[in-house]
Amino acid sequence: MVDPRSTGSPGRERRFIEMIVRGVAEVLFTAGVTLLLFVAWQLWWTNLDSDREQASVVSETARQWSQQRATESSAAGSPAEGEVWGILYVPRFGQDYAKPIAEGIDLEVLNSAGIGHYPGTQRPGHIGNVGLAGHRQSHGQVFWAMDTLQAGDKAYIQTQEGIYTYTYRNTHIVYPSESQVLLPVPGESNAHPTRKILTLTTCHPPFTTDMRMVVHLEQSSFSAAHTEPPSQIRDVVSQMITLEGA
Repeated sequence: MVDPRSTGSPGRERRFIEMIVRGVAEVLFTAGVTLLLFVAWQLWWTNLDSDREQASVVSETARQWSQQRATESSAAGSPAEGEVWGILYVPRFGQDYAKPIAEGIDLEVLNSAGIGHYPGTQRPGHIGNVGLAGHRQSHGQVFWAMDTLQAGDKAYIQTQEGIYTYTYRNTHIVYPSESQVLLPVPGESNAHPTRKILTLTTCHPPFTTDMRMVVHLEQSSFSAAHTEPPSQIRDVVSQMITLEGA
């Protein structure tokens, strides 16, 4: 008798195996191209799109403030989730660096506004800790250059009340669970705050969410609204005003 399993043609079996291999290769190739396109969208297009949107928000926010009298104040109530209430300037990140600050740290806020304010932390001008979060890469990569900050560097927060100047103090790398960096006195749960601190947080290392980079700065001065801005950001503030009138 002849074994039925031996009747198949070896050539037919090879062609079948080759067809399977080609099919798997095509699937893997398609998946690879799709992944590359997604990465390009995530790291390139979202930055371009967010840069345009954030620049528009900064200009519109500054325009609204410029139309209000110096005696008017926005401090009467807490901002709503997603509401823009400030502009962050960091010359070390670029001479034209100006990004909106919105309330909340949900992804929707960070992906659109760029910089989010930790609810429960202070607002500028008050003793305690102002906590801000932003993406290291994608959606404007607002804190991409945070590791370049060094002694003497300044950061500025503009609100309707004026411009708060902060001076760099230090940088830490912590686990995401180490929320004590946002305490009124960073790292000290029972301490009584006496200083006005600004804390910036972002993911670390780049392209991962394993750790957090944390930068602390301390308020060193304040310029009231409708007065001369600090000299280091005078040009970019003037540029915004020019764009408003364009």
